[in-house]
Amino acid sequence: MATHSNILAWRIPGTEEPGGLLSMGSHRELDNQYSPSRWVVRLGAEEAMRTYSQIGSEVTKRAQAAGRSLLDVPYGKGEGEKLDIYLPEAVSEAMPFLVFFHGGYWQSGSKDTSAFMVSPLTAQGVAVVIVAYDIAPKGTLDQMVDQVTQSIVFVQKRYPGNQGIYLCGHSAGAQLAAMMLLANWIKHGVTPNLKGFFLLSGVYDLEPIMHTSENAPLLPTLEDAQRNSPLWHLETAPTQPADPACRILVIVGQHDSPEFRRQSREFHQTLCQGGWKASFAELHDVDHFEILWNLTQEDYVLTQ
Repeated sequence: MATHSNILAWRIPGTEEPGGLLSMGSHRELDNQYSPSRWVVRLGAEEAMRTYSQIGSEVTKRAQAAGRSLLDVPYGKGEGEKLDIYLPEAVSEAMPFLVFFHGGYWQSGSKDTSAFMVSPLTAQGVAVVIVAYDIAPKGTLDQMVDQVTQSIVFVQKRYPGNQGIYLCGHSAGAQLAAMMLLANWIKHGVTPNLKGFFLLSGVYDLEPIMHTSENAPLLPTLEDAQRNSPLWHLETAPTQPADPACRILVIVGQHDSPEFRRQSREFHQTLCQGGWKASFAELHDVDHFEILWNLTQEDYVLTQ
């Protein structure tokens, strides 16, 4: 895993130097490892991205057309601080809520193309909330983490009798969701009824990202990377779960890159060592994008 010092190195399967370390100079390999579209198995990289975006747009339009949604609800004062709420047919005070944070390397993606799981879940009586946040370069990672925190506080205050709030994030969104394990809810005046986390193909240690082409607008300093790395925080100062019953599922695709799979395994191990009720699953024969777009299917193992 990453060593937290001025000389950073990573273990990446199949690219080791003597001692099992990949030197910081191997920027090309880090770029390769942290470019999910290069690892898709059924489509070309560009075609995979187009398909992913197209499916997201289509399912979101269908979800909005169903007529049981509250769109562009402000959860904060900022222009980008909006969320969409998709309600089941039988609306009740005690609904469970799934709150979703999209991916896109903190620089792309939108709530308007992210309603993958809405139809299957609302059919089962679950309300789904899709959250927008200010992506880079407008937003910094610190601001995104704060906005995600605000959105959860908003849902809890608006629906105080909820049956449980379950957080789900994909890729960069999984990092944002995981940062909520460290949130200081007391200063927000409400403790959300968090019952579970679904972390899909996430990045939990951001130091390697500093040395990739994805980094330009994101992480000016090592301190920025460390401050926003849930793995680093849970490892150095484990935070005991506020609710021991809260479950965390760390999920990665078989065809995610070795680095994405490593990060997920190590984050799961760190959670277990810190006393969290965590499980790990590597989903068979899916890549970084399919793991999310398959959520449109009612019989998909992750949807279930």
